[in-house]
Amino acid sequence: MTNPRDTARSPRPPRPFGRTLCAMVTPFTQEGTLDLDGARRLAAQLVAEGCDGLVLNGTTGESPTTTDTEKAELITAVRDTVGADVSLVTGVGTADTLHTVELALAAEKAGADGVLVVSPYYSRPPQDALEAHFLEVAEASALPVMLYDIPGRTGTRIEPETLIRLAAHPRIVAVKDCSYDFLGTQKVLARTELAYYAGCDEHILALYAVGAAGCVSTVANVVPSHVATILDAFDAGDTARAAELQLRATPLIEAMTAAGLPGTVTSKALLGALGRPAGPVRAPLRSAGREAAEGLRAVYEELVAG
Repeated sequence: MTNPRDTARSPRPPRPFGRTLCAMVTPFTQEGTLDLDGARRLAAQLVAEGCDGLVLNGTTGESPTTTDTEKAELITAVRDTVGADVSLVTGVGTADTLHTVELALAAEKAGADGVLVVSPYYSRPPQDALEAHFLEVAEASALPVMLYDIPGRTGTRIEPETLIRLAAHPRIVAVKDCSYDFLGTQKVLARTELAYYAGCDEHILALYAVGAAGCVSTVANVVPSHVATILDAFDAGDTARAAELQLRATPLIEAMTAAGLPGTVTSKALLGALGRPAGPVRAPLRSAGREAAEGLRAVYEELVAG
């Protein structure tokens, strides 16, 4: 008898970590120390405005410059704030397999629901070594794994055939996709049950339309309700409205992610301008200047006024 999974695919895969996830910034005090009170307040606001999941300690969360202790403290503080119904995924990826395993175990102890594992950067391992790295991390803890495919930062693509093989592991359940390879992404979607999350805000609707589970959005730091509404409209069958909302967000997406400053810098600048918890960035990043912050605020105001 033919297995239905071999001939047809359900319209929407499981959502192991929710649908509308924000790649949350890590708030710091003006002195540069971890601002746990600010993190609690920001997390609560993001959830209240439409996020059903948060990604902590990721690229936008400045994970390269936070300590292992700070990472664990952030998870615990946010978990205590948002409760058990909001998914918390935490970045544990490093250039060192052993360190990544240690962070995964610490994340499990701190209360995370899953781990985000980026390809080891700088060393650029070949695909067999990359596959072994992810499998070792997946075996290390009981937490489900979201792979993070962002070759523009790591220098190494998680090739579609590698993703297809990794999908056989019971704890490798999702992908944050910043590959900019839409064909490759569709190949994996068609052949696995991996839950894909758009990691680039300009791809939120496009990826969702071909079967993604949702998004991990940087722009959601400042407009969580708008991001959620794009997906709400699509789920309701109003694809024209979903497209309209995605296009309306395009100027802010460009200003925050494609206009020369890293998304961490623009997110914190705009959050600060709106009076929300953020604080400065840590070196080697530099906070946005006044002119850049004012420009971001103007684009934001245009979107929310529309």
